[in-house]
Parts: sequence; structure tokens; C-alpha cells
Amino acid sequence: MRLSFLTLTAIFTLLGAADASAQRYDPAYPVCMHRYVGGPGGGGSDYYDCSFTSLEQCRATASGLAATCDLNPYYAFNESPPPRRRPKKVH
Repeated sequence: MRLSFLTLTAIFTLLGAADASAQRYDPAYPVCMHRYVGGPGGGGSDYYDCSFTSLEQCRATASGLAATCDLNPYYAFNESPPPRRRPKKVH
């Protein structure tokens, strides 16, 4: 009895689990354009286009559109600090 209850609980849990929503940011590119799409009666939606390699490239594409360009929060920027420069010796 206990085993069948646990089995049924596990099955219903797996079947009832909602699908995970799609990831909004593509971690392969450093810049994303957040595009706003208007709809009838003031409704609308938005989406992210993370296919840009620079802010300038994104801004050129977004020119004239209802969009903003931002750094991708999920892009793996170089996390190590830049190497320290050695001071020049003055003779």
C-alpha cells in the first residue's frame, strides 16, 4: 500500500511538472537587444535578441525601433583580472 502510494505520488509529480520557460538570454553573445513589440489596445510583448558582439552593433540595429541594448548578464566575460603591468625602471 505504501509503495503504490509513493509510486502514484511520483508519477503525478512528474506529469504535473510544468515545462521550464525558455531562457531569455543567449550566453554565447555579450550584448542583447531588448525589443518591445506593441499590440492593439496598448497590449504587446517583448523579446531579447542576444546575437550582437558589441553595443555599437546592437545600437545600429536598434536605431528607429522600440528597443534598448544592454550587456548580457549571462555572458561569460573574462573573469580573471588583467595582468599587472610592471613599472618601467628609470635610469
